[in-house]
Amino acid sequence: MPSPYAGMTKTIALAILAVGAAQAADPITVRSAAIGPGGMIAQRNSAYGADQSLQVAWTAAPKAKSYAVVLDDPDAPGPGPFVHWLMWNIPAGRTHLDEGAAAPAGAVLGRNGHGGIGYWGPHPPSGTHHYHLQVLALDAALALPAGADRGQFNRASRGHVIASGEVVGLFSAPR
Repeated sequence: MPSPYAGMTKTIALAILAVGAAQAADPITVRSAAIGPGGMIAQRNSAYGADQSLQVAWTAAPKAKSYAVVLDDPDAPGPGPFVHWLMWNIPAGRTHLDEGAAAPAGAVLGRNGHGGIGYWGPHPPSGTHHYHLQVLALDAALALPAGADRGQFNRASRGHVIASGEVVGLFSAPR
């Protein structure tokens, strides 16, 4: 049985491009103060450190009814990107999440690749990995329960992504 994550990055990118072309959606600019010079993620935001969720801010998408945030590592061994953070139904009036803060009211946390709910910071077994911090603007809130995984999120959000953006950070395993 093929992995639900196989080709996910390309699939999401193609879906976003198709939706953007159909609705002339503007891209979202995503930035994070936790991603410093050279694109390095601070150790405090890793599972080797304090494991504080990343600060993230984005530009508003005018027609968004909600937002979703995804942090994943496509360099991780396994059948697909390792999910470090998955949150959806972030209220449309919101354009940032503070470092280490709890999910805002109304937002729902999904399952990370470590088996927990919510944020699990970078933890590469070796080498330097790329961490894609993505923000998706959705035209609806998702009817998806807390603890849903990335495959369930992908299916529920299909056809609802109206804009997106990402920033990529790097993290190296401590020696």
